[in-house]
Amino acid sequence: MEMVALLRCSTITLMSSLLTARRFPSLLAFNSFDVTPLRPSSSSAHRCNSVGRALSDWSHLMMSASGGAFEVAQFPCLGDNYGYLIHDPKTGQTAAFDTPCATAYKKELERRGWTLSHIFNTHKHHDHVGGNKELKGDGVKIFGPASDGNIPGMDVPLKGGDKVSFAGSEAEIIDVGGHTLGHIAYYFPSEKTAFVGDSLFALGCGRMFEGTPTQFWSSLLRLRELPDDTTVYCAHEYTESNAKFAISIEPGNLDLVRRVKEIKAQRSRGEPTVPSLMGEEKLTNPFLRGDVSAEIRKNVGANESDSGAEIFAKIRRRKDNF
Repeated sequence: MEMVALLRCSTITLMSSLLTARRFPSLLAFNSFDVTPLRPSSSSAHRCNSVGRALSDWSHLMMSASGGAFEVAQFPCLGDNYGYLIHDPKTGQTAAFDTPCATAYKKELERRGWTLSHIFNTHKHHDHVGGNKELKGDGVKIFGPASDGNIPGMDVPLKGGDKVSFAGSEAEIIDVGGHTLGHIAYYFPSEKTAFVGDSLFALGCGRMFEGTPTQFWSSLLRLRELPDDTTVYCAHEYTESNAKFAISIEPGNLDLVRRVKEIKAQRSRGEPTVPSLMGEEKLTNPFLRGDVSAEIRKNVGANESDSGAEIFAKIRRRKDNF
């Protein structure tokens, strides 16, 4: 089933969505959110070199700074990655956020009649840049982190604090190093949308392959500063597994208990749990809550004198061995 999610009204509202209000009554202010089923897609799954699992794909509408709407196509790649394409119908520009698999992206572009113009990479891992070279045709410009090793075909290196334009909208580049040293995220403030790669997951965060706890915690704090109604697109469907860990160290969090129940229901129906809202993550993601939850600190063996980075390190270590 293909779904269209109207992520934001053009006028500012302070109404919580019915869905979010049921799951997170302590969240005070969200914009309206509706879900409308469309006709089933003619292609229910995309595979890359015969690797992947059968999942439906979804579409979302993202209000643009010009008052129009970008269409966000979300579809499965590889085993558990999500692919994302943003399309502006006014200019015809289409951007890919990371390229796990060129085959899946080509199929999606062809199915929708879109032409790729931009690739925005978040970090260097192959399941995020593996399709760059094959997808880079005439006129396709590749943007990526300046200090994260080799980004195939990169034209424009980016670092935290930079800004990049797409179809009249502007994205702010956030330094989210920790999973890899130079990992970046793309935040569209006018659209209240962030593409965060593997820096933050629904109810989790990426493994700390290269960074330090201090670096990674600082990155997560930068993401935690985003408004509650920011729509967060992460790169993997890890939420059900993350939920099991989260509830193990904060079982008294009623917002988390409600969210875990909803996640189980979503996955039983074959639905994605991504994207999520930043407000949801602030209330339930243990990697954003170590400094605010006494229950988490107790359950991971943190001391009262531990810094936020030290608490994060203990949570990350516990998850690595979970």
